[in-house]
Amino acid sequence: MSGGGRKTACVTGGNGYIASALIKMLLNKGYTVKTTVRDPDDMEKNSHFKDLHALGPLEIFRADLGSDGSFDEAVAGCDYAFLVAAPMDLNAENPEKDVVEAAVRGTLNVMKSCVRAGSVKRVILTSSIAAVSLRPLQGEGHVLDEESWSDVEFLRAYAKQTRGWAYPVSKVLLEKEASKFALDNGISLVTVCPVTTLGKAPATKAHASIPMIVSLLSGDEALIQTLQHSEKANGSTPMVHIDDLCRAEIFVAEEESASGRYICCSLNTTVLQLAGFLAANYPQYNVKIDRVGDIGGDQKPPRVCVSSAKLIREGFEYKYKTLEEVYGDVVDYARAMGILQA
Repeated sequence: MSGGGRKTACVTGGNGYIASALIKMLLNKGYTVKTTVRDPDDMEKNSHFKDLHALGPLEIFRADLGSDGSFDEAVAGCDYAFLVAAPMDLNAENPEKDVVEAAVRGTLNVMKSCVRAGSVKRVILTSSIAAVSLRPLQGEGHVLDEESWSDVEFLRAYAKQTRGWAYPVSKVLLEKEASKFALDNGISLVTVCPVTTLGKAPATKAHASIPMIVSLLSGDEALIQTLQHSEKANGSTPMVHIDDLCRAEIFVAEEESASGRYICCSLNTTVLQLAGFLAANYPQYNVKIDRVGDIGGDQKPPRVCVSSAKLIREGFEYKYKTLEEVYGDVVDYARAMGILQA
């Protein structure tokens, strides 16, 4: 504890989409927050910190995932460390080195700093549904939970044909290495695997999921194809609102009995269902439902269901459960970000 009973949390990658929203929620809950960025002087990426500073005590530190010891100052005196920052270069020249190895090394670098700090009660690692759902699945009616893992060998076998294969591989391997490190060093570690995350965040740049999830409105053909490819690879288009994700991260941090992995997903849907919803609710964008499937086929359930039953069973409750609620403010946010025309 620090600052008259306030809990202190470190959030890595504070200019990121999820991290910025998490910082805002922690400050609103009365936490003292320390966050890290690679370049604190980059005002284009860091301008949102001005508004966040007004909410409560926030310190910003320079740190680099590739540099051992650079997180020591940021995690010193912290009760919780939220590991959100991660390399995500889909066009890396050497994906094995620049994405996979960098992600594992960066995660362990922060965890080593947590060991040295001696004050960190729990590390909360943000992974991804990409570490859960990418595997060969035949037929329909599959339910994936925390025991499910993406198939690393399967992903590597198709590396030449599949753009971005290193990202899910990095998530699987960093989860497993982090778990081993935590066990060897007596650290309490919980991992959160969020699905496609929607909603407004303080960060000045929207996460890649936002332009993709509004692509049916923007008419961006390349992103519509990415959305369809994602559903084909995952078997569904699972979603969660960013507020629910941040609430879940704080829940598993504070809940003493929490352990292991937690999938964070409030809704399993399909691109066709999404298209039908958007066409009905945003007629001004002229969504072409037949572009993504047969009209009337939107009643068909997803081939794969991503289960968040563990999180719910342990006492967490989602606030945004329907497509209307989850999609909520994403259109206004995308307009504000310049992704969508008003």
